[in-house]
Amino acid sequence: MQEPNAYSFLMENFVYMVFGGIALVAVFLGLIGWADKNKQRERSRREIAAYIAEGSMTPEQGERLMNAGTKEAAREMTKAS
Repeated sequence: MQEPNAYSFLMENFVYMVFGGIALVAVFLGLIGWADKNKQRERSRREIAAYIAEGSMTPEQGERLMNAGTKEAAREMTKAS
């Protein structure tokens, strides 16, 4: 019986390492996308609040903008149809 060495270990587990690497990259990119999405949402909320504070927009308009694109807004749109 031959003793295992680094080369044989790499060759036996190459597919697992490749798929593991792909999975790690996918998770990492997903986290970056999630963080960016939340950052953009928060920036939009701050801008809407600033418009409301300066009087360019009513609180009701701001609320509608903040709720736009949410699941609740989609449900209300389907109810209205």
